[in-house]
Amino acid sequence: EVQIVESGGASVQAGGSLRLSCAASGLTFEDYYIGWFRQAPGKEREGVSCIAGTTGSTYYAESVKSRFTISGDHAKNTVYLQMNNLKPEDTAVYYCAADATLCSWYGEWYDYWGQGTQVTVSS
Repeated sequence: EVQIVESGGASVQAGGSLRLSCAASGLTFEDYYIGWFRQAPGKEREGVSCIAGTTGSTYYAESVKSRFTISGDHAKNTVYLQMNNLKPEDTAVYYCAADATLCSWYGEWYDYWGQGTQVTVSS
């Protein structure tokens, strides 16, 4: 059984940093494409970043480019999302998802999802 668990969410002030973790059991991240998504209250889910496990290629939404960094630790089977210079508009529940085919900004593409971790950024 595949299980994905996010952690690291917290409440921070604008300009602060957080590192989210996405740990998996039942699959090897190195063989998958791992995406981070977020959903703010009243808004649609949006793709934030993605990493290709096989090549390490990374992708970012324009809204987070230069502030967020996605990385993977194959030994720990964990993917991280380092978030710097956080803004109030980054407030959302952040989800990690895995797909065996490609990185996509469409959440429907992904096969496995975690339960999410809350990030709240106050001004």
